[in-house]
Amino acid sequence: MITAVLSIAAILYLALQLEDKLKIPSPVGLITLSFLFHALFGDLFLLTGDSEHFATLVILLLPILLIGDSLELKVADLKEHGLSLFYLAVVAVALSVVTALLIGDALFGQYNLSIAAIILLFAMVLATDPVSVVSIFSSFKLPHRLKILCEGESLFNDATALIVFVFIGLYALQGGEVTPGYVAETSIVIVLGSALLGVLIGYIGLLVMKTTTNRTAELLVLILTGYGAFELSEHFYALLNLFGAHSHMHLSGILACIFATVTVHHVLSKAVEDDNVRLEREEEALESQAEVPSSGLIRAAVQTIKATVEERDRHMRSKEDIQLLAIVANTMLFVAMAEIIDLDLLWKYRTEILIMFLATTIIRAAMMAKFAIITNQTDKMTNINFRWWGVLTFAGIKGGLSIVMLMMIPSTFEHLEMFKAIVVGVILLSTFVYSAILITLITTNSELFEQELKEEGGHH
Repeated sequence: MITAVLSIAAILYLALQLEDKLKIPSPVGLITLSFLFHALFGDLFLLTGDSEHFATLVILLLPILLIGDSLELKVADLKEHGLSLFYLAVVAVALSVVTALLIGDALFGQYNLSIAAIILLFAMVLATDPVSVVSIFSSFKLPHRLKILCEGESLFNDATALIVFVFIGLYALQGGEVTPGYVAETSIVIVLGSALLGVLIGYIGLLVMKTTTNRTAELLVLILTGYGAFELSEHFYALLNLFGAHSHMHLSGILACIFATVTVHHVLSKAVEDDNVRLEREEEALESQAEVPSSGLIRAAVQTIKATVEERDRHMRSKEDIQLLAIVANTMLFVAMAEIIDLDLLWKYRTEILIMFLATTIIRAAMMAKFAIITNQTDKMTNINFRWWGVLTFAGIKGGLSIVMLMMIPSTFEHLEMFKAIVVGVILLSTFVYSAILITLITTNSELFEQELKEEGGHH
């Protein structure tokens, strides 16, 4: 285990150096270094060793990644861009699946894939990786609205893709009847149920936080809140059964975790903002006094300032600690991914991998183009220009959640080997190709993006 810790720490250090010195995004550096390490020292240790254990590792680490990304979201931004994010994370995914059903036979006709199989396959490669997107964007000055659209879409897109995969694809594969009514009812129940549960767990976490002023304890409560929301939603049926409901109802762990974390972050940030306003009022009151303020007033003002600074410091340092945990978790995922990749299997299905990569890229580009057309015809959504369209298109980098979905498919499924090759192959291609194109687009248009950021009023 000490060897594993040393290896993960060394890979992460080198990846961060590549990012700082050569502007290579950390996901690209991590996955490249992980491959090199596995090729040179693969016999030293195995973090997972097979796809099943890798999927277990992803589920273990996914909440901390979601917590880290959710702490960057603000309720005000979600309200302002809610309609745009709904299109990107829900409508675009749904339209992409419909498009996949129309072209599935043309792409993979020789395999005679069923409707359920096509839904499963495309849902897996539609799920994006928010960690990669955030990592790339952190190295550049981009308009705040563009970052919100890309990062918010990558977070909520995962939940939509997973809902489509489990409650439509797997349900149909196991013989369930998928009707428009079933899809609508299931989607509404899962989304609203997950959101309400997440907000509830978030407020419970806030109540627990009020019992301590210890920064480490506050950090632990934040982690417990995110993980608790994730676990309770995934096993919601067990909670219902405790009350005699005899239900098999599942909710979305991803959505619940996001809403719980955003709730905690919003309330804590709002408290700090309110304290800042109160400080300004007290400062004005002190300055307006003709006489020298009394020592009591000064002590009260000092205590207020001290409490506000301490609260803000705890919250900011907790965010930094979560981000550190998230990047370590991401390193572990890439190291584990390098262990499960079968190059012979990827080569065997190289044609299918390339077809799927090109198809999903074209579909995503079309969905983003449709989004741009819609936004330029209404004042209720953020207008998208050609540069933004390019960034949105190639921000669709795939990640570990796709492999988690892969592990949910029954082992008796006849096309499982091909699906494994396609999913892993598309993840690798999107990580390298999309990242390279995204960096090129941002670098080429850096001056224009910086100008747009200034027009927004600078960093938000």
